Amino acid sequence: MSIEKNYHMSSDEFRKYGYAVIDWIADYHEKNTKYPVQSQVEPGDIRKALPESAPNQGESFEEILKDMDNIILPGITHWQSPDFFGYFPANTSGPSILGELFSSGLGVQGMLWITSPACTELETRVLDWLVDMLGLPGKFKSSDTGGGVIQDSASSAALTALIAARERKNNFQSNKKGCNGKLVAYVSTQTHSSLEKAVRIAGIGEDNLHIIPVDGKFAMDAEALNHAIQEDKKAGRVPFFVCATIGTTSSNAIDPLPEIGSICKREGLWMHVDAAMSGTATICPEFRYLNNGLEYADSYAFNPHKWMFTNFDCDCFYVSDRAHLIQTLSILPEYLRNQATETGAVFDYRDWQIQLGRRFRALKLWFVIRHYGVEGLQYHIRNHISLAQQFAQWIEDSQDFEVMAPVPLNLVCFRHKSDNKKNEILLNQLNQSGKLFLTHTKLNDQFILRMVIGQTYTVKENVLKAWNLIQEFSQNL
Repeated sequence: MSIEKNYHMSSDEFRKYGYAVIDWIADYHEKNTKYPVQSQVEPGDIRKALPESAPNQGESFEEILKDMDNIILPGITHWQSPDFFGYFPANTSGPSILGELFSSGLGVQGMLWITSPACTELETRVLDWLVDMLGLPGKFKSSDTGGGVIQDSASSAALTALIAARERKNNFQSNKKGCNGKLVAYVSTQTHSSLEKAVRIAGIGEDNLHIIPVDGKFAMDAEALNHAIQEDKKAGRVPFFVCATIGTTSSNAIDPLPEIGSICKREGLWMHVDAAMSGTATICPEFRYLNNGLEYADSYAFNPHKWMFTNFDCDCFYVSDRAHLIQTLSILPEYLRNQATETGAVFDYRDWQIQLGRRFRALKLWFVIRHYGVEGLQYHIRNHISLAQQFAQWIEDSQDFEVMAPVPLNLVCFRHKSDNKKNEILLNQLNQSGKLFLTHTKLNDQFILRMVIGQTYTVKENVLKAWNLIQEFSQNL
């Protein structure tokens, strides 16, 4: 009698190799500073190192781990290096990784309450915690008219808000009949590009995304917004949506939420607030001035995966009235019907997002909050902001460099006092050295270097080393 071959990894093998993977990750976080921060490979190098066809016979886990070292690591730009100062951070931490491991091990598909009640109810509770932790308006709590849900990114949150705003303005008829081409949305010149993508996907159209100029601090000009709205109304268009930002990507500018919110309330526009990275700062009471005006907001989003030590992906998206969201996105085919949903006593988060399926993201966020506590999170956020302020002062005191935008939190926009080309050369030389990683933007047509201090393990020594390297490389300009 033949025995059927079992190709699965056994429990004993899983334990053995699971320990090996945990050791590998722990070693990586201890030693990632020995690698160039920016990957030094050329385009196509990783692809060429991989076989053209998948293996017909299974390979040993030892071989797989060896290729992690020899093929994958050389192609990694090390976001978890304390010398990573580019973009906005995409952080992780020990408790977050372990929470993600539990999520993967459980393999939950949490589209409905019934598919795993803990997946839904933990998420609801943790998102309510964060309302209090960040000092957000109480209307965003599940116990009020609104509530929070974890999206994959701020881009998805913005798209979800835009679609809900579209339906509210059109009495929930756009889903049936499509858009008439008259709806108009507003963003500033500094708003994240995800809003441009959102208006494409939502059928609003790029021509109906009106760009509002900014003031000298790169924040949206509220008077210009009001003027644009009035002109559009005179022309027979229908304003319906404004995205305000707490901490723009280029310069960390803070839009004037009270003024924008007052306009939105008067005109009946949906106000979405994108606080992707900077929202985390309001864990500290001294930075809750950033929330001034949020009482006007219909929706709000921030990313724990940027600055709250929770690995990607994890965006916390809040609405002030969940009924608008659910009415916009709910579709209930027969195969999803169940008794719990019919009672109306549970949240089915599939109705709060674009996709049907969803991962158990709340576990890693729960692990992070419980491990650090509010006090621990506040300590590290304050430390990052203090380091950024110190770096900005070094720039101010320098004869060769200048700060190019206000520094309210942990992003410093600066440049060498030369031309754009030399600043671009400086950036490329610094990154190619592998000793740190910066990114750039353009403000007032000037090439600007961006120094973001928010990586989980960054300390003063890393910032001082970066400043010394910047000065050293600038001598060759």
